[in-house]
Amino acid sequence: MSTAILTGSPVPGSSIEGDLRSLGFDVRTASDAGDAEALLAAVPGDQRVAVVDARFVGHEHALRLGLTDPRFPLGAVPGAVTAQPAGRQALTRAMARENSASAGAAHGGAPARAKPSVGDVDSLADRVVAALDADGVDVHRPELGSLVAEVPADPQARNEARQAVAAVDDEAVRLKSAVKARDGFFTTYCISPYSRYLARWCSRRGLTPNQVTTASLITALIAAACAATGTRGGFVAAGVLLIASFVLDCTDGQLARYSLQYSTLGAWLDATFDRAKEYAYYAGLALGAARGGDDVWALALGAMVLQTCRHVVDFSFNEANHDATANTSPTAALSDKLDSVGWTVWVRRMIVLPIGERWAMIAVLTAVTTPRITFYALLVGCAFAATYTTAGRVLRSLTRKARRTDRAAQALADLADNGPPAQALARFLPGKARVTAPLSAAVGAVMVTLGAWLWGASWWVVLMAGAYVLLSAEAVGHPLKGALDWLIPPFFRAGEYCTVLILAAQADVDGALPAAFGLVAAVAYHHYDTVYRIRGNAGAPPAWLVRAIGGQDGRTLLVALLAVLLTGSQFTVALTVLAVVVAVVVLVESIRFWVAAHRAGAPSVHDEGEPA
Repeated sequence: MSTAILTGSPVPGSSIEGDLRSLGFDVRTASDAGDAEALLAAVPGDQRVAVVDARFVGHEHALRLGLTDPRFPLGAVPGAVTAQPAGRQALTRAMARENSASAGAAHGGAPARAKPSVGDVDSLADRVVAALDADGVDVHRPELGSLVAEVPADPQARNEARQAVAAVDDEAVRLKSAVKARDGFFTTYCISPYSRYLARWCSRRGLTPNQVTTASLITALIAAACAATGTRGGFVAAGVLLIASFVLDCTDGQLARYSLQYSTLGAWLDATFDRAKEYAYYAGLALGAARGGDDVWALALGAMVLQTCRHVVDFSFNEANHDATANTSPTAALSDKLDSVGWTVWVRRMIVLPIGERWAMIAVLTAVTTPRITFYALLVGCAFAATYTTAGRVLRSLTRKARRTDRAAQALADLADNGPPAQALARFLPGKARVTAPLSAAVGAVMVTLGAWLWGASWWVVLMAGAYVLLSAEAVGHPLKGALDWLIPPFFRAGEYCTVLILAAQADVDGALPAAFGLVAAVAYHHYDTVYRIRGNAGAPPAWLVRAIGGQDGRTLLVALLAVLLTGSQFTVALTVLAVVVAVVVLVESIRFWVAAHRAGAPSVHDEGEPA
C-alpha cells in the first residue's frame, strides 16, 4: 500500500483525493507542515509515500507519471513529490528542514523558502522538492507535454487550470505515450496503431507485462512447431503466428508504459524471450526443411551467429560510450543533421533490419517460399545491416576524442568472457594499454576459424585454437579504453561461434549441426545474460560461472580438441552433452539471480534501447 499526505487548504469539489485513491494511495490529511512531518514518519519505511498539495489541479495521468513510476527513488510534478524506500531518507530530511524553516518564520525567524507553482502560492510539496534540489538529490521530473499539473494561486487561476485540463484528453495522451519513442517503420505504422489498444485492454483486466511476455513466447514456440511440420499449411500458420507473437511482444512494453509496471524481472524476461523466440523459430524452420529433404541447419546456425554478433556490436559500442567524456564526432554530427530530414530517419532505421522488419520478412518468406530462401534472405539482410552499423560506429570511434571510464573498460572486459586459459596467460603479459588489442582479437578469431575451414578436425586447428587463447589473453590484458576496444567482444563471439559451426559442418554426421546449434544457443544465452546484468547495473555473472563453463577461449579450445580426438558420431554426442551442461549451469544461475534480485526489490528498469 502507498500513502499520500495531503497538505494545504482543501478546495471544495476537488478530485485530488479520488485521483490519488484510484492510483492506489491511502490518503491522509495534514493540518500543517508539522502534522505532515509526523504523518510521514508514521508511514512504514518499506512503503511509497507522497506529499501532495490539496489545491493541485491537473490530469490524473500527470499524477501517475510523477508519483507511481517504480524506476525512480524520488519523483515530482508541480504540487506533488513522492519517494520510494530508497529515497525515503532524503525526503524525510528535506521535510524536517522545511518544517523547521516554517516554524522559524512563524516565530519571527528566517522566512521559509518557497518555490511557488503558480503566482505566489506557497506549496509545501514544492518547497520540499526545492530542498531536495539544494541537497543535490536527483529528483525525476517526467515530461508532461500537454498534460496539466499545477497549484493555482487564486480562483481565477484554478478555473483556467480546470479549463486546460478539460481541453486535453488524458487517456489519448496516455495511449500515445505507451508507444516506444524510437522504433522501426514496421512497428510504428503496422503494429503500434492497434497494439496500444490491446495494451489498454490488458491493463483493464489486470494482466501484467510479464504475463503478456510469456504469452508472446508461447505463441512463438507454437509458430516454431508449425514450421517444423514442413508442410505448406504449417509454414503459413507459422508466419501468421510469428506476427501474432510480435504483436504481443510490442504489447508487453506498451502495457508497461501505459500502466507504469516496470520491473527488473520484466526487463530481463522481455529481452531474453525475444532471443529465445527468434532462435527457436530458426530451429523450427530447419526441422521443417529436413522433413522435406533439405538440410539447412548450417544456414540456421549461421543466421543465429550473425544475429548474435550484430547484437554484441551494439552492446559493446554502447557500453564503451556509456559515460565517455567529450563524446562527439563529425560522423555523429552528420547523423544528427540527417535526422532533420524525416525520410532519411526511416530509411536508416529500416536498413539495419530491426526486429519488426526482420520478423515481418521472416514471416512472409516462411509463408510463401521455402526455409532455404528464408535463411538466404535473412543472412543477406543481416550481413548488410551489420556492415552498415559497424562501419558507422568504427568511423564515430575514430573521429571522436573521448576518454573511456573505468566502468566502460570493466564492462567490455566482462563482455569479452575470457576463461581460465586466457586469464592465466594474461598474468604473464604486460598490462599497458595497446592500440593493437582489437587487432589481436581479430587475428585470433580469423586464425581459429580459418584453421577450422582449411584443416577441419586436425591438430592444426588445435594449434590455431591455442594461438587464439594466447591472443585472447593479449587483447584483454590491459584496461579496454582504446577507441576501438569495443570490437574485441564481437571478434571473440565470431571466433568461438564460427569455429563450432565449421567443425560441426565438417564432421558430416547427422545431428552434428543441430548439436552445434544447441551449444551456440546456450552460450549465446550466457552472453546476452551478461549484457542485461551490466545494463541493469547488477555487474557481470560471478567468476565461478565463467570458470565453470570455460570462458570463450576455453570452450573454443575444447571443441577443437574434441573434434580431433573423437569420431564424427562421438563428436556429435560430445557437443550435445556440452550444450546441455552449459545450458543447465547458466540457466539455473541466471534464473536464481534474476528472481532473487526481483524479490530483493532491485531498482526497476525499462530499457528503451535500440530496435533489437
